[in-house]
Amino acid sequence: MPTAVSRMNRASGRTITERFHAFDTQNPHVYRALERMAARRLAAGATRVGVKDLFEDLRRQLPYEVAGLNNNFTALYARRLIAAHPNWASAFELRRRRAD
Repeated sequence: MPTAVSRMNRASGRTITERFHAFDTQNPHVYRALERMAARRLAAGATRVGVKDLFEDLRRQLPYEVAGLNNNFTALYARRLIAAHPNWASAFELRRRRAD
């Protein structure tokens, strides 16, 4: 059964990428937190980092839920982290995107 959020997103006609950019613009602290968490894990010797795992850690760390922290954004955050830190590319598994 579709959720209210998924119905709203479909009704808005916005793509995942458009929703991601809107969310990222309104919540720059999310990217900064993911970047810090990934850097800590890699510095501690991790060779692989899962952005979905980082999302779950972030959800537990925040004193309140960040509305809109959507698992559909994980691939876009992984790509953003790699763009900013090309040396991290081997730590993230990227798949070909099927949808925008």
